[in-house]
Amino acid sequence: MISYNVNFKYWHFTLAIIVVVSIPNFGVAKESKIDGLKMNVIDRCWRLNPEWRMNRPQLATCSIGYTGKMTNNVGKDLVHYKVIDPSDDPINPKPGTLRYGASVIQHKVWITFQRDMHIRLERPLLISSFTTIDGRGVNVDIAENACIMIFKATNVIIHNIRLHHCKSQAPGDVMGPEGKVIPLGHVDGDAIRLVTASKIWIDHITLYNCQDGLLDVTRGSTNVTISNNWFRNQDKVMLLGHDDGYMRDQNMKVTIIYNHFGPNCNQRMPRIRHGYAHVVNNLYLGWLQYAIGGSMGPSLKSEANLFIAPTKGSKEVTWRKNSHANEDAWEFYSVKDAFENGASFTMTKGGQVPKPNYSEEQNFNIANVNYVRLLTRSSGVLRCTKTSLC
Repeated sequence: MISYNVNFKYWHFTLAIIVVVSIPNFGVAKESKIDGLKMNVIDRCWRLNPEWRMNRPQLATCSIGYTGKMTNNVGKDLVHYKVIDPSDDPINPKPGTLRYGASVIQHKVWITFQRDMHIRLERPLLISSFTTIDGRGVNVDIAENACIMIFKATNVIIHNIRLHHCKSQAPGDVMGPEGKVIPLGHVDGDAIRLVTASKIWIDHITLYNCQDGLLDVTRGSTNVTISNNWFRNQDKVMLLGHDDGYMRDQNMKVTIIYNHFGPNCNQRMPRIRHGYAHVVNNLYLGWLQYAIGGSMGPSLKSEANLFIAPTKGSKEVTWRKNSHANEDAWEFYSVKDAFENGASFTMTKGGQVPKPNYSEEQNFNIANVNYVRLLTRSSGVLRCTKTSLC
């Protein structure tokens, strides 16, 4: 097991905690109950636990939607790895750096951070399977150069970090997700890009101002949940599906839930090709061109979202890139959505609303749209202090 904790300090800290918690604090209990009523189902699963720092892997049981539960990321063989060094070497990463934990270690690994960090990656960070990046309790920014790629990996959690000002990268060598140096082609400058990845959970991330997009799900990636994130200040926000000719994306399934889009987002929230997306309980704070769009006959169920149209510009939520081959194949449906400031949603005429067909472990209760503002009020990075709940 890799650990950078100082044992003596740890044991003194534990004894102090025992003394404190032995005295009941009914005020905190009452406050927790009230906060719980305002949280969405993901956050209620772990944020009400005052000892979440001592049981970080509890988070893996809280995911919903197409990822299902992320319990493959935990277990007796889990490696706890702490980042202590914000530097980056894309080919020979040092122990203690983020790249060493995310790319070199070939076990189940739970990555945390020793302190606040601003990390400037020299090359894209390729994340190995069964890896969790957990930024709770500190402020972690990955910014101003390369950002994150999940390439041919499965069972990955990215939680509570900021990604911004990501830049395109020329081809070059980089440490791959299996701990081997590989050649990597041109990278466009996305904050997070999924390439042939599966069972991925992106939660409580703040993303903005990147050269290309904020989040791409491409090349056969599937079983993805995108939740509790804050997308802002971006032209192209989220792309689901590689291109019109990539037919493997017909199997793509993505859940987009409890996210806050805006301000200053232009388009692609998301733009979907071929596959299926369940977009539910999100807050849309304006757009310029459109909010939801796509091509190649995708299926999309928009459910209990709040769409607030911009003061100027298009009030229409949807956009379709038509072609003669698939004009009648669209399945865009709005169910129990709410529209403010003149927003409108053009639905497919006739037919049945496509169902997400979740399994038992993927399923969740959908909240009334009247609660969307509350359910998304903590979207993006959480500020977790040492003296209060997260």
